Amino acid sequence: MSDGFGADRYGTDVLAKGWREAGRPVVPQVAAERDLVVEVAGDGFCGAVTGVRSGHVELEDRVGRRRVFPLGGGFLIDGAAVVLTPPAAAVAAPRRTASGSFAAPETRARVARASRILVEGRHDAELVEKVWGDDLRAEGVVVEYLQGVDLLESVLRDEPPGPDRRYGVLVDHLVPGSKESRIAQAVERGPHGAHVRIVGHPHIDVWQCVLPRAIGIAAWPEVPRTIEWKVGVSRALGWPARDQADLGRTWQRILGAVNSYRDLDPALLGRVEELIDFVTA
Repeated sequence: MSDGFGADRYGTDVLAKGWREAGRPVVPQVAAERDLVVEVAGDGFCGAVTGVRSGHVELEDRVGRRRVFPLGGGFLIDGAAVVLTPPAAAVAAPRRTASGSFAAPETRARVARASRILVEGRHDAELVEKVWGDDLRAEGVVVEYLQGVDLLESVLRDEPPGPDRRYGVLVDHLVPGSKESRIAQAVERGPHGAHVRIVGHPHIDVWQCVLPRAIGIAAWPEVPRTIEWKVGVSRALGWPARDQADLGRTWQRILGAVNSYRDLDPALLGRVEELIDFVTA
């Protein structure tokens, strides 16, 4: 219908494509870049973006709790609805490893060095591999486990270190007066001390190096001295602890909660970085 001046105020084609959307508000699309703060509509959870993977975004609130949500609609920024989309891949931006360092452009692992890092057990080795594995492969550093710090002296005797074969050793419960500290002091005073760096964290076991919030608890359980620590922890968390297989499954649940260095106690982070520097100097 014309308005008398030759213009049709209803348009030329009421069935043209997009007529259903005409007049509807447009919800802006926002890339889910790291540290962007968003609120989940209808949920109330508010947090900063810590990562995007497999079509989901991970948010961390101000007290360190993390939750994962599907990308798309249902988010608010400053009270306004938005659609979260995957962040644009920055071609020039270097990838960061789980340890927080920049990944080397060359992804092929170097030939293994003679120098290496020794840890007490399998769980220690698996945690170091998960967080620092990319860095270690780029530097050609191998991680081996001792099955107990008591065996360190025999390893040094069988395969002596030297200027071109340095050993960095990570020890659990390295506190003054402990058995571990006495062994470390004896090695440092011995003939191999110049080529061995022994560091450690204060916790009873490497399990405790994972921050409690990463596995959804307020703190690691207190375990009486009369109960084996891992058994006591598993029971306190409501997980089976009948045998080593059960304890192994408990560890895999804990390890599975670790995504990066952010999930680890700084008391461990600095020590591992120190060992990497020592064996690659």
